[in-house]
Amino acid sequence: MKRPTIADIAARAGVSTGAVSYALNGQPGVSESTRRRVLAIAEEIGWNPNRAARALSGAPTNSIGLVLRRPARVLGVEPFFMELISGVEAELSARSFALTLHVVRDPESEIAVYRRWWGERRVDGVLVCDLRIDDPRVPALEDLGLAAVVVGPDEGAGTLASAWSDDGAAVVEAVEYLATLGHRSIARVGGLPDLQHTGVRTAAFTDVCRRLGLADPVTIPTDYTGEGGAHATRRLISSRKRPTAILYDNDIMAIAGLAVAGEMGLAVPRDISLVAWDDSVLCQLVRPPMTAMSRDISAYGARAARLLLDVIAGNPVVSIRDEPAHLIPRGSTGPPRPDAGAGRG
Repeated sequence: MKRPTIADIAARAGVSTGAVSYALNGQPGVSESTRRRVLAIAEEIGWNPNRAARALSGAPTNSIGLVLRRPARVLGVEPFFMELISGVEAELSARSFALTLHVVRDPESEIAVYRRWWGERRVDGVLVCDLRIDDPRVPALEDLGLAAVVVGPDEGAGTLASAWSDDGAAVVEAVEYLATLGHRSIARVGGLPDLQHTGVRTAAFTDVCRRLGLADPVTIPTDYTGEGGAHATRRLISSRKRPTAILYDNDIMAIAGLAVAGEMGLAVPRDISLVAWDDSVLCQLVRPPMTAMSRDISAYGARAARLLLDVIAGNPVVSIRDEPAHLIPRGSTGPPRPDAGAGRG
């Protein structure tokens, strides 16, 4: 089947190919009635712009990019990114924009993707996730001039706008809740230590534990996987001074921790309390259901996408602060046993 061309539209509309080009690209030079007729014919015959031709003309691509530096196997089971992408997609589809997703293994590969997209005019802008400390992606994107929005803390985002929430406030809420239940020894299973938001959470956890006079705060960094969460939980439960509560940086690790507690003969929450982060549907399917730090991740993704579309359009923008995660108590937390935390020594 022959692909429709601009010449086909021109023949049906009774105008020149130049007039069709003006109409399709929203440029002056044709009447409004001609523009409407050309657009209607283009839709009717299923015409789509040639990507290379659009790149040469400098026309918008009506697409944004998202590069994720996570193992593909992790993305397949981590609810956070699936919910974030669903929110982004919902906002983009309403504006007739598309999302281009690419998975890489290292920062050099990610920057190379941005440079290629910029050179090929493949996307109009990008969302940047998992902001690192001294992140090289920020100056690279600033140098390219590619429209970008950071999904994460504004600290370290340079001149790029960001959509973020106060992870420190969420950590404080979780620890204060556990302390109110009577827990005096609380540990944390954190994410990748070089991420900006991991640093924010770790600092807040350390500060609130010291302010409340709790036992020395312990954070074990991981890679966000179930395997990492399970290994960290075993370390904590096997320690001489076993904590009576553990706060996890995502729900996959928390659910893995729940399984480990059962394997090691501990009842949740009688022997140990567990708190998850992100509160996907998984948290309510396990037994006991997981207490979790909850927020609307899909709405967060939609707001980030709207902010990027404003940057692309050249509108004045400022970073947006999203509602922080709030604690939803469920069956995985309760008061500690009087003799809990004595360890195995």
